[in-house]
Formats: sequence, C-alpha cells, structure tokens
Amino acid sequence: MPTDLITLEYDGPVAIITNNRPEKHNAANDEMDAGLWEILEELRGNADVRAVIWRANGKSWSSGRDVGQIGVRTEDIDNLSFIEHGQAGIKNVFALHAPILCALKGWVIGGSFERALCTDIRIAAEGTRFMLPEVKHGVITDSGGMARLFQMCGHGVTMDLILTGRSMEADEALRHGVVSRVVPEDELESTAREMAEQMASCPAFTVKMSRRNMGLLADDEVIRSIDEEATTQTLVFASDDYAEMKASRAEDRKPTYRRR
Repeated sequence: MPTDLITLEYDGPVAIITNNRPEKHNAANDEMDAGLWEILEELRGNADVRAVIWRANGKSWSSGRDVGQIGVRTEDIDNLSFIEHGQAGIKNVFALHAPILCALKGWVIGGSFERALCTDIRIAAEGTRFMLPEVKHGVITDSGGMARLFQMCGHGVTMDLILTGRSMEADEALRHGVVSRVVPEDELESTAREMAEQMASCPAFTVKMSRRNMGLLADDEVIRSIDEEATTQTLVFASDDYAEMKASRAEDRKPTYRRR
C-alpha cells in the first residue's frame, strides 16, 4: 500500500527512508506503519543497496504513536496477533543486507524510539530528546527497546527511562552510547550522508560479515525480548489494572489498581 507518509528513494547504493508526516511530528499511524513494512521488505530483497539512511522531514524524527490511534484496532484480530504483526515488520531490520543509519532530531518517542534502537547506528542533532512513555499509557515497551537499552545503558538507566517515562537529552544519549554522534542540526543530513557513503564504499561482503558478527553478539537477545514482549503486552491488555486505568481517565477520577 504505497503512501506518501513514509517514502523510499535511491541515490546510487544509498537508500533513503523519510518519515514524511511533519505536521504531526511524524507520529506513526497504521498507514505509515504499513508503508514502513513494505519499504523494509523491498530493501531486504535489494542486494544492490549498500547503506540505508532513515531520516525525517519536519522538526522531529517521530513523536511516537499517533495518540488518536492508541488503543484503536482497525483489524478484527486478537491482541497477540495484532502485536506480532507489527513486530514481524520491524524484525526485517535485522535481516537487511545493508546497515541502517538513523539521523535523529527533535522528539524520538515510544515505539519509534524502539525502532531506531533496532537499527545499526544512530546519530542525533543537538537538542534531540528521547522518551519511552509507554508506562504512562498503561502498556509496556514491545519492540525490543528494553533489551537494546539494557545492552547500551545497563539495568539502572534503562529502568529509569521505562518506569518514569522521563526524557533523555542528546548529550546523555551520547554518554550512554544510544547515539554515536551529536552534531549541529544543520549538519545532521550531511553527516549522515557522509557516513552512509563511507559504509557503501567498503567491500559489501565485509560489511555483511561485520553486521553478522554483531548480530550474533546482540540481536538474538533483542529478538527474544521482542517475542516475549508480545506475550506480556497481551497480558497487559487483558489485565484489570489496564482496564481500570482507561476507566479512571474516562471518568476523570483517581484509579484504584489491584496489581492484576
């Protein structure tokens, strides 16, 4: 299903994915997700691509899930199948021939942050802010973000971000290795392009083997976490506490949680 909310173009051996919903800070909706899954599937089958840049138009890379679609189901399927469908799409990141570099700016929030974490390299413009606010919406991270942050930041920082939903500034993200570079915003695009061209100029098989070795070290743990998160998120959706959170907000009252 082609969409102009997220686009793919090729410039020689470099592929460029662009989040293109700037008026909504590139908040992801179902149409945008479907376009992303198609793009990743196309890239998976294109051996001529040597590097991928994932960038965004507008002020933010992505403000996360479109709040208008949180909890809205457009397909008549069970919760587990719904979650696994989205997870299957992002898992294609691990199967690509070429590395993906994310050029991040503005807000990078929620599931969109998790998707960026699943890629190979992240660089950020000065002023970029990262957030995992899922707990405030009564749900959990379910796209591998917990596992990847644990690898980068360790237990304490990861749980701080997940359980408080606070924002992480670009400089802190750099200290913890969440991003590898922080650059002035007007240099973000050129830096990403320079890095992608450097990767594309290297022997393709060598790059592939480098990604394979790193995958053996890190990706299996993230994929196992994603699979487990499908189960635990399904349990969350069916829990009394999740129902109470939604009811209390609708009724404008303080919730009474029963820990189940």
